[in-house]
Amino acid sequence: MTIEVRPASEFGDVRTLLGPKSPAANVCWCLSYRIPSKLNSALRGQARGEYVAELCRSQPPPGVLAYDGGEPVGWAAVAPRSDTSFARSRTIPHIDDLPVWSLWCIRVRPGHRKQGISHALIAGAVGFARAHGAPAIEAYPLDSGDAKVDMTMAYAGIRKNFERAGFTVAAGTTSVLAGHPRVLMRLALR
Repeated sequence: MTIEVRPASEFGDVRTLLGPKSPAANVCWCLSYRIPSKLNSALRGQARGEYVAELCRSQPPPGVLAYDGGEPVGWAAVAPRSDTSFARSRTIPHIDDLPVWSLWCIRVRPGHRKQGISHALIAGAVGFARAHGAPAIEAYPLDSGDAKVDMTMAYAGIRKNFERAGFTVAAGTTSVLAGHPRVLMRLALR
């Protein structure tokens, strides 16, 4: 298996990873940290997908996709922190004025998990942020130790996977997800 990671500019592939079975459903589409909460609440049903389609046509696109033989199998959301709700978070600290990028969601399709795709997505997101001039990249994964994490809530990633990619803990947070504390991890890109 050879995993290729590319910018998420193909909306159909993003829809495969993030979209609902029913177009009218109100699923996240990985927008909840990307856009202001009022807009996130106002976008309903198909409008959510249409918003993401527009993001896919913009520069930079909203993240990266992992492909296995041309089939989209994974997604990672990555953008400048200043363009996300993390810029205003009360639970995830702002540790300095460096214009860092945030990596906040990793998703691997069922049937493709436990094959290293999340590692490829982290590496691809790092490369994407670097290519767009980011001086550093942050992530806010679960610090779950050896505890099992519910797959639906593992989108934030797991600390040990980011450590494997060279990230280090930059600060603790008061954020808790699925009963696990989150940590702010950072990787310098310059």
